[in-house]
Amino acid sequence: MAAVTEEFDVAVVGGGPAGSTFAALVAKQGHRVVVLEKENFPRYQIGESLLPSTIHGVCRLSGAADDLAKAGFPLKRGGTFRWGARPEPWTFAFSVSPRMAGPTSVAYQVERSKFDDILLKNARKQGADVREGCSVRGVIEEGERVRGLTYADADGNEREIRARYVVDASGNKSRLYNKVGGTREYSDFFRSLALFGYFENGKRMPEPNRFNILCVAFESGWFWYIPLSDTLTSVGAVVRREMAEKIQGDPEKALRALIDECPMIADYLSDATRVTEGQYGEIRVRKDYSYHHTTFTRPGMMLVGDAACFVDPVFSSGVHLATYSSLLAARSLNSVLEGKVDEDAAMKEFEARYRREYGVFYEFLVSFYEMHRDENSYFWQAKKVTANSEPELQSFVELIGGVSSGEQGLMNTDALSERLADNSEEFATAVEKFAANEDGSSVPLFSSSVVRNAMQEAGQVQMRALLGEDAEPETPMFPGGLVSSPDGLYWLPATTA
Repeated sequence: MAAVTEEFDVAVVGGGPAGSTFAALVAKQGHRVVVLEKENFPRYQIGESLLPSTIHGVCRLSGAADDLAKAGFPLKRGGTFRWGARPEPWTFAFSVSPRMAGPTSVAYQVERSKFDDILLKNARKQGADVREGCSVRGVIEEGERVRGLTYADADGNEREIRARYVVDASGNKSRLYNKVGGTREYSDFFRSLALFGYFENGKRMPEPNRFNILCVAFESGWFWYIPLSDTLTSVGAVVRREMAEKIQGDPEKALRALIDECPMIADYLSDATRVTEGQYGEIRVRKDYSYHHTTFTRPGMMLVGDAACFVDPVFSSGVHLATYSSLLAARSLNSVLEGKVDEDAAMKEFEARYRREYGVFYEFLVSFYEMHRDENSYFWQAKKVTANSEPELQSFVELIGGVSSGEQGLMNTDALSERLADNSEEFATAVEKFAANEDGSSVPLFSSSVVRNAMQEAGQVQMRALLGEDAEPETPMFPGGLVSSPDGLYWLPATTA
């Protein structure tokens, strides 16, 4: 039987956060979008700790934020780390910056099966044709250009889609990423393995940090401890490659042995029981998860999210990079489909911004891992990664809020200016004390310009989502580059923004 052929503007492979976010942002502009997801949602996934930029920026633009707010996910106010030579944990809060005060000073800890399902339903709501249980076989090529794809539908029928663009959002296990050309290159530095499971009735930190992510370094690596509800906790050990023997054999015994190596996590789990049934009943392993592809695009095709790159879980950048890359890709294809910019310029802007975001996270995290071994090394590396001459206060504010070049505020700009003027002296004193470790809750890495750059675009996305047409004109991130439109959904030449 001949394959059934359909036509769309964009065919998206994968319905996770990258694919569903991209689909929503393009379909809501009236373009014909189909999403092919091999599984049936809800389904299990790791990557449960989110950043404010995802919730208040990208998800606000895609239309999913209100549904997420109704889901009752625990509020994540910041992060708590037992990391470095200092024996006591230190904590940072998103609300330290006045530009992230109020409702945008929190993110969520999420059960990904629920979170991803909300995003996929939102893609449908925004007009995307979402098809679950569909396995993509390959892409259709005509010369140098991708023109569509082939897949098997939920009943096993072979089908064909012709599309102006194919977007691969199928994650780290993508079978299509190499169709853009280039190679996937794994990090020599982050060659680690993760062993993780779920526990009921683990301890919680005192308020207001009850639902913070807790990261604890120990001799063999580090643990994440993510509270997903009042009782359910995601617990994972990340170990260095040379320690691989520690996770071989019986996974239950291996995880318990690693917990016993880390007194703080052992204490938090002292009265807990491991979940042994349902989607959380398995102890899972993931390895060699830090990589990037040498190219993200080719004519007619783009890689977004984990299909393109992944850094490391320690600062919860995975879903951020997935959804942020999808916003960049959506801007590119919205612009090309409506004739606002040419394809070459749009693709270059997408890849340059996405590589920059990946690059600053990577550079920062390399330094962070080097610093955890010794306090003197920790301070030296923090200084080493500082790449500008800005004052410490300004660097700190931009780090937390990400409000440099381009979009100017997280709230009404007039109110923001007045608030900053009224509170500048008090805030400066507070931040100087914070940066000097006088209150015992800060770390010098927050003055790093590399970290500031990593957060810059995330803050811009939040501001664009909240201000919309009231946002002030943006300047290009790169010489001769494009800028985002006032609504955040297109690229524009800088002269017409």
